[in-house]
Amino acid sequence: MGIDLSVIWAGIILFGLMMYVIMDGFDLGIGILFPWVEEKVDRDVMMNTVAPVWDGNETWLVLGGAGLFAAFPLAYAVLLEALSIPLVAMLIGLIFRGVAFEFRFKASDASRHWWDKAFVGGSVLATFSQGVALGGYIQGIAFDGVHFSGGSLDWLSPFPLFCGVALLFTYALLGSTWLIMKTEGILQARMFALTRPLTLWVLIMIAAVSLWTPLAHPAIAERWFTLPQLFWFLPVPVLVVLAGYTLIRAVALEYHAQPFLLVLALIFLGYSGFGISMWPDIIPGHVTIWEAASPPQSQGFALVGTLFILPIILVYTAWSYFVFKGKVRHTDGYH
Repeated sequence: MGIDLSVIWAGIILFGLMMYVIMDGFDLGIGILFPWVEEKVDRDVMMNTVAPVWDGNETWLVLGGAGLFAAFPLAYAVLLEALSIPLVAMLIGLIFRGVAFEFRFKASDASRHWWDKAFVGGSVLATFSQGVALGGYIQGIAFDGVHFSGGSLDWLSPFPLFCGVALLFTYALLGSTWLIMKTEGILQARMFALTRPLTLWVLIMIAAVSLWTPLAHPAIAERWFTLPQLFWFLPVPVLVVLAGYTLIRAVALEYHAQPFLLVLALIFLGYSGFGISMWPDIIPGHVTIWEAASPPQSQGFALVGTLFILPIILVYTAWSYFVFKGKVRHTDGYH
């Protein structure tokens, strides 16, 4: 039996996007949380917790996008056209966030507030746009067999907009638990206080999306509740409840690292449910990964380079987090 390059590429793309959500999610979450922390020294600490790693976190977004273009060009063309507005808005938000990140530390006291606002605005815009794009994808893409056949505002409906709001809460929770792990004192206590309501809101939104999705999309409901998908999907809601309860308990006991790890578990479970719901379609309800695949020669050629560079990305990412492990204090600085 030969190697199924389409399945391998689907795994690489899903892995890259999951790593992006996990690793860029907490620094976007820090930007979302900025308005709840007014002291300059605490804001400096918040940004210093991600200063050494935030650039590398976005490598995974590039990997996911480039992999989709190389391995599934039909899906790349259709999805890019269908979700062009939220995707462009996401890139604009990331640009504002990145520029504000660098210039804030060099700005005078009188002008720093402008860069703080750009950091918050960029983080909120990028996160909300990602959620809207995800919701628009789950909602379905109009496809006539060759091209995108819908309108440029098809994503502008209640479900994608709700997904955008839900992702804001999710990234804020990821950011607050990251800061619990990386800070101490008054700032850490404030993050504990914010994490408690954020956890409840995220669990409510997970439940809402889980109910809304099968009710609004019969094709997804059929996948969830038919065999063999049911056996794969059934553990997900059980594990979400278990992880949510454990997270609430860890925050109540004021553990430092466990809340962040448990939020990662919640995100992974949600991502798993998403994958099970879509598989094996890459354009929901229309095109499978095999139908959208580029020629095997193209997939194989691109895979050689990817398998070479992927371990390098993993090693330098792990090394950067290892080097900058531990608490960040007011005396630490970004240079």
